[in-house]
Formats: sequence, structure tokens, C-alpha cells
Amino acid sequence: MRGSFILAVLIATSLPMRAQSQQAGVLSYHGNPERSGHFVMPGLTWERARSLHLDQNFRGRFSGHVYAQPIYWRAAGSEAGMLLVATEDNTVHALDATSGAEIWRRSLGKPVARSSLGCGNIDPLGITGTPVIDPSTAAIYLNAAVAEASGPWHRVFALALQDGAPLPGWPVDVTDALRSAGKKFNARDQNQRGALTILDGTVYVPFGGHYGDCGDYHGWVVGVGTTNPRRVTSWSTDARGGGIWAPGGISSAGGELFVATGNTFGASTWSGGEAVVRLAPDLHRSTDKRDFFAPPDWQALDARDADLGGTNPIPLRIETHNGVQDLILALGKDGRAYLLDQHNLGGIGGSLVAQRVSSGPIRTAPASYAIGGDAYVAFQGPGARCPPPAQHSELTVLKIGMGEPPRMTTAWCGAWGGVGSPIVTTTDGHSDPIVWIAGAEGDNRLHGFRGDTGEPIFIGGGSNEVMTGLRHFQTLIATENRLFVVADGRLYAFAF
Repeated sequence: MRGSFILAVLIATSLPMRAQSQQAGVLSYHGNPERSGHFVMPGLTWERARSLHLDQNFRGRFSGHVYAQPIYWRAAGSEAGMLLVATEDNTVHALDATSGAEIWRRSLGKPVARSSLGCGNIDPLGITGTPVIDPSTAAIYLNAAVAEASGPWHRVFALALQDGAPLPGWPVDVTDALRSAGKKFNARDQNQRGALTILDGTVYVPFGGHYGDCGDYHGWVVGVGTTNPRRVTSWSTDARGGGIWAPGGISSAGGELFVATGNTFGASTWSGGEAVVRLAPDLHRSTDKRDFFAPPDWQALDARDADLGGTNPIPLRIETHNGVQDLILALGKDGRAYLLDQHNLGGIGGSLVAQRVSSGPIRTAPASYAIGGDAYVAFQGPGARCPPPAQHSELTVLKIGMGEPPRMTTAWCGAWGGVGSPIVTTTDGHSDPIVWIAGAEGDNRLHGFRGDTGEPIFIGGGSNEVMTGLRHFQTLIATENRLFVVADGRLYAFAF
């Protein structure tokens, strides 16, 4: 199941992966299937970023708690786009991207009360994982935890972008669909926190457990055909646990899917946990060491709950003397970064580089960009090897470049407060890189740093720029010449 890239002549501006153009829409988590979090904003230079301000005329209001990233869609020929926000109330809100006014809303059923679950930290539990848009069907796809008299259920919905109406044949109940295939899915103990993705006419939904690791859950990926919802495929960990719970969920590159799994329970031999796993579109099971990686101390990580599942794997591309090299970077709750060959993940202990890069757990979604032929990766976490003068940081940026094995160093560290996930903007795919991050559950301000040096160039200023209701791991998006940050009950817009 090795990747089969046909390599053409590539230039440095294409590295590490493609950026998300603001005109193309923000169709999925961090802007693209690779989860780069790299957005092209032609007017947002380093200098103009210093004048960023909260747009007081934008009235993006709704009800409900929000953990999912907002996504953006503009229909062909339309003068205005829409922002879509999914809440834990099991409601999807479509808002005008210019004014914030509501276009439509759709309720998908009663959310699940925390009291009806064995554990967890979200109450109520509804839509948590970031939805995905499919332009070919003009629909948004998402998973909702729905409360019925018989208990909680996970259902995958497809809603028309025009008015929020459910498409024919939807929703798909995950438990029922897998039971028909002879598989057991425990909807009460499973949670759906990771972002969805679409590849070749299939929407893929990752599942893990609840906070507290209670009950009988596994790491699952469930695939549902976008035009034929009766076509359902699946993959799961062999051992109990091994949840796929990172906010970035599933990343995709080269026509393949990549997930990171969490800690398993009672496994004496490796059974799918503490791993980066490559999946083919049909989700068939592979034991080939080219298709998975696990650290050599995976059992110790299991025992410490120091798993790889806190961030999504991120595909990277760096220049070499012979062209380019395709890599996967995984970041662990043990503070280590694992650099992998994208086409041969290496099996147990098979990383190209394993290095401690953070003095604390890494749990949020990384973002990547390129400077020259090197890949840069920003993540929320205290850097273990910050260059001077940094002494305390909660934002760390790695530089990955050519070498045998590839060189990985800490480029810079930034000081701020919170547990948000970063993104990056450039003006043309490589110029004026800026790393943005929101101080979720911290100072609740928006921060911007020069991507090359780490110089702070924006910090949300007055009291009217302190956001409220930001949930941990929350990220932002860049489109329509604004930066959008979602919180409980409100979508904030920053203009320049």
C-alpha cells in the first residue's frame, strides 16, 4: 500500500504542502486535506498585520458551545460566501461571511447529556468534530451524537449547502451500518472529536473515546459514500482504546489517509495503539511495517497515557539534492516529535528521527509552511530546545531540512497564554509568513508572530478584543480578507 507519487519538477514555493487560497473556500479542518493550516491572504503583509482589529460591524451570533472549526463556502457565481458553524446543541448555522447575519440553520436532534455517558467533559455532547464540505455534491458532511430513548447514537449527516436540508438517504446511523457488516460499535462509549475528510467520493469519520477513557471503545475510521450512503467501510484498532481523537482527525496525502491513535489497554503485543497508521481508501487492514509506525516504548507510553493521538499526523515535503522527500511528522503527549518516511512508515521503532521538542504534552493541531526548501511546523506546547532569548514559551516552531536523516531543529518559540491551535498566513504561498494562534482558555486574545523569526507583530489589544467562550484546541481560519475565530455563541472577525 505504498504511496505512488509521480514527481514532477517542484519549486520551493510548493513546500511543504499546498496552501489554501481564500477564493477556493475553507472546505475542511485547517483548510485542506493535508491539514497544513496554511492560508493565502494576498493583502496580509507583516506590516498590515500590525493594524489588525476586531470588526465591530460583524454580527456573527448563534447559540451553543463550539469545539469544531468554522468552515467557509462560496457557491459559483455568488457575490457572498457563507460561514458554517456546528455546535454541541446539534445545530448547524450558516452565516453570511460579510455581515454575520444568519442565512439558515438546521437542528439535527437532541444532543446527549453528560449524565448519560460513563465519562466525558463536554455537556451536552452534539457536534464536536469539524465537518467537511464536498463541492461536487454541494453538501456539508458531519457527525452528530444524538440522544434517543434507547440511548446515544452517532449519525453521519449530509446537508445541502443551499438551505441545510438533509440529502436523500441520510443520516447514516454508524452502529446500524457496522452491525450490518458484522461489526460491533458501542455508540455510548465512542466519541467523535476529530475532523472529517473526503477522498474520492467517500467521507471518512474518525472515532475515539471520551475524556476519562471509560468503557468499551476503539479507534475507528468509518467511510461512507457521498453519493451512495449505503456503501460503508471501516477500520478499527484490535485492542480496546487506541482512540483517534486529535482535533485535526484524518490527514490525507497521495491518495492515502493517515491517522494517529492513542493509548490502548491491556495489550501485551502491539494492537494498533500509540501509532501513525496509513489507510488505503477502502480501509483494508494491513500489517506491513510500511503502513504503520509505533515508538519502541509504546507499552510504556500506554501505561503513562502519553500517546501519539493528541495531534494529527502532518504530511511534509522538503527539498533534497535529488528533488523532494515526502515525510510525515507526528507529535506526542510525551513531548517528542517523530519524523517518518511517508512511503515507508517503518513499523515499531522505524522513525527517521525521534527527538524531544516539548517539555510538556503536545495535544493540539500543528500547522506547516515553507521557507526556502525547508518545512516549518508550528505547534502549541512549551519548547524543549528554544533558542535564546526565549525562556518561557507556549508556541514552538520546528525547522525540518535536508539531511541523512533529515535535520530537525527548533527555529523559534513564542510566548503567549492558552491552548489554541495555530494557523499560518502568507501573501502568495511563501512571502510574509505569519503564525496566528488564539489564547483559548488563557488570555483569550489573538496573537500573530513572524513566521521566519518569531517576532510578535500582533496581540489583541483593548478590552473589546478579548474574546469570551473560546474552547480548548480551537483554531481559526483566514478568508474574505479577515481572520475568523469561533467561540461559544459568537463568531469573531478580525479585519485589516
